[in-house]
Amino acid sequence: MSGSRRATDAFALQVMLGLCLIWGVQQVLIKVAAPDISPVMQAMARSGISALLVGLVICWKGGWDQVPYTWRGGLLAGSLFGLEFFFIAQGLHLTSAAHMSVFLYTAPIFTALGVNWLLPSERLRPLQWLGIFLAFLGIAFSFAGGMSFADMDPDVLLGDAYGVLAGMAWGVTTVVVRGSRLSEAPVTLTLFYQLIVGFIGLLVIALATGQITHFSFTGLAIGSVLFQGLVVSFFSYLMWFWLLKRYLASNLAVFSFMTPLFGVTFGVLILDEPLSFNFAVGAVLVLLGITFVSAEQWVRRKVRALLQN
Repeated sequence: MSGSRRATDAFALQVMLGLCLIWGVQQVLIKVAAPDISPVMQAMARSGISALLVGLVICWKGGWDQVPYTWRGGLLAGSLFGLEFFFIAQGLHLTSAAHMSVFLYTAPIFTALGVNWLLPSERLRPLQWLGIFLAFLGIAFSFAGGMSFADMDPDVLLGDAYGVLAGMAWGVTTVVVRGSRLSEAPVTLTLFYQLIVGFIGLLVIALATGQITHFSFTGLAIGSVLFQGLVVSFFSYLMWFWLLKRYLASNLAVFSFMTPLFGVTFGVLILDEPLSFNFAVGAVLVLLGITFVSAEQWVRRKVRALLQN
């Protein structure tokens, strides 16, 4: 019951800090390991490892009985999940991990737009519409390439566009889950659909593009895949769902915005990626917009408290 969920405490903050660190570093790790194993292969392998582990959890705790009622939504959600990581993989060839970290997390914007259209009970409020405007303004400013069109790099722009498309695929995946029978299914089954269908789709792409044979069994490649499969796709996702069952989602959403900030920081520190003025300003606008959309109630409470003081 949502009424039994409580506000975030020190424990939840510490867990969210750890999760955001994990999620923030993953784009950087994918890019670091790309010379040894392509991003598509990394995404495929991590999905396969995680699908196996989540499938074992379902065998232990139950949930397979829901498959006859949820498989259609599961196929669609899984296809979108695979598409998300295909866009991430393509984008990381062209743009920086810092850019990808910010644009990927536009997902809540697309979720809010989709839910607003699909579920009349969750219409967007004025502050959320303002957030959507700010987020898209930030994207446009980031794409502007500085103060002149001569500064634009077509490859980086295309990579950034892939990042936005990845965020869109992620956002629509959430809408599918919310608007289908998956909303009543165990979270482990929903996650399994995304992982297994995504694995199959990415395997087909890897085979079709010849990437299936282009990898090296280096420590970096193996470490990247294992980290993503065991820590990111399995442990961190299940921990996130565990938190959502016990704490208010709006409070957790606020802390989750640390993820792109960590992604940008790791990109600069580990990959020595440059930060342009237009991207920095655009990223701030995007993060501010996402905050207004995903944590609208929390923002309203804080504003009201400030006005009363």
